[in-house]
Amino acid sequence: MPEVSFVVPTRNSGRTLEACLRSLRAQVGVAVEVIVVDNASTDGTPQIAARWADRVLTHGPERSAQRNAGWQAARARVVAFLDSDMVLDAGAASEASAAFCEDPGLGGLIVPEYAFGAGFFARCRAHEKRLSAGGPDTEGARFFRRDAVELAGGYEESGYAGEDWEFSERVAADGWTIGRLKSAVGHDEGRVSLGRAFAKKRYYGRNFYDYAMLPRQQRRPLGRTSLVGSPARLAKAPALTVGLVLLKAVEVGGMLCGMAEERRARRS
Repeated sequence: MPEVSFVVPTRNSGRTLEACLRSLRAQVGVAVEVIVVDNASTDGTPQIAARWADRVLTHGPERSAQRNAGWQAARARVVAFLDSDMVLDAGAASEASAAFCEDPGLGGLIVPEYAFGAGFFARCRAHEKRLSAGGPDTEGARFFRRDAVELAGGYEESGYAGEDWEFSERVAADGWTIGRLKSAVGHDEGRVSLGRAFAKKRYYGRNFYDYAMLPRQQRRPLGRTSLVGSPARLAKAPALTVGLVLLKAVEVGGMLCGMAEERRARRS
């Protein structure tokens, strides 16, 4: 029996999926299970998944529903949710398994995240990850005790923006503690452009509308306040900081545009 089950949702993830699954197969110290849940990919994703995963499921329409299908099929007592453009340190599964054994009240574990990619704005994104590491407004857990997942009822399937935060908060609200691994996960950003950043946040903005409209005490801050918590670190990389300000401004514009479109759609 595996000690850790990995659930990886995919949709046309051929560029990054093999590196992701290789990193899961390279986990040391514990037996792992790898489940890919694909949403009608039209590239080479299903073929890559078939080579590296223990099981390949087909489910949609979004990541939350895919993750739910994955954990319900999983066999291990620890379930981890990774995106298909992530690469996990080799000792993460073993570290997580030991942490859950040692603390019966532990419900979830955050994995520190760093970014890499091609081009100037990818370096700006990596700069952002370094600045915001450990901030309460930037991280959600990725490893969970299965009992905690079952008690929370899994991911809210209508959500595809901020679902990591929302699910972690529900697990914590059930009385479980949320810890943090030393092992890290890398996020392959590819080539980041302002146009793609705007379009992505515009898409997420439509789904984020309901969360943003909640009373302040029921949601996390919408801005990454941890980014401005250390002015000295911002000043050490002025070019990246200027680029990051531009990138975040474009993303905020995309998010607001998506939210405005959702608001108009509901009023029509």
